[in-house]
Amino acid sequence: MPRRDDIESILIIGSGPIVIGQACEFDYSGTQACRVLRDEGYRVILANSNPATIMTDPEFADATYIEPLDVAVLTAIIEKERPDAVLPTLGGQTALNLATELANAGVLDKHNVEMIGASNDAIKTAEDRDLFRRAMAEIGIECARSEIAHNIEEARAALKEIGLPVIIRPAYILGGKGTAFAYTLEEYEKVAALGLEASPISEILIEQSIKGWKEFELEVMRDHEDNCVVICSIENVDAMGVHTGDSITVAPAQTLSDVEYQTMRDSAFACIRRVGVETGGSNVQFAVHPETGQQIVIEMNPRVSRSSALASKATGFPIAKIAARLAVGY
Repeated sequence: MPRRDDIESILIIGSGPIVIGQACEFDYSGTQACRVLRDEGYRVILANSNPATIMTDPEFADATYIEPLDVAVLTAIIEKERPDAVLPTLGGQTALNLATELANAGVLDKHNVEMIGASNDAIKTAEDRDLFRRAMAEIGIECARSEIAHNIEEARAALKEIGLPVIIRPAYILGGKGTAFAYTLEEYEKVAALGLEASPISEILIEQSIKGWKEFELEVMRDHEDNCVVICSIENVDAMGVHTGDSITVAPAQTLSDVEYQTMRDSAFACIRRVGVETGGSNVQFAVHPETGQQIVIEMNPRVSRSSALASKATGFPIAKIAARLAVGY
């Protein structure tokens, strides 16, 4: 498909400051996107709160705003610059959460700003633990046994269904913030409270512990014609229990049989289609039992991630650059 001519200006939301779990990989992807979109003739508006990034250098965007990344500031930028589209998939969890907040607040509809790269519904389905679990059940992909809770009372009831040990996973977070294992009731109540506090929507997934299982990731891309491709398979040297962003990883995966890999590939393609990421890259994470070979899907990131930067370097395939082009119609 040709580039889109119905949009002229695009707002790119950066990832903000470098913190634990979020570093220069989003500057790397955002810089590539700015370059590509300007080369394609679009006016690029960049919002990022970190002046130390490369992407905030004057030559990378037509208008650069080094301002706090919150809904009020982004609303003011949208009112002033009148972008035709916003691209949130290259700024990590910060950009995704802000784009969702802008959409839910009606700001994007009010100013006729289209979300490209991933729709608001796709972001919700991937990031909301309960919606993702239901979506995977619809297409027959196995997840770990789990329950959803929005307060401590619901968390206590959920534990009766699953039993200890468990892992707590907050919704809409980056870098495993608030995620923890619980082996005793006392530990469970403590980490459940911390998880609810860490989630911006006060939602946690209480999941059976799969600590010790092998962990794999697939970097997947999809285009407007529904062509899907695995850019890179990644195996975590550290077993489940060490966050994938902190684990030593090897690309390509080393210990999967061909049958296991093809099963994982088919599941990843089904996942990206069901979640609804129409174009661009996604990171799908799997756990495999080391003895039985049982596969389950852990989660999916409908955006460029830390693993995407690794995959780009390992394969020579510029994921962020291609994702930006796909977002504008290619």
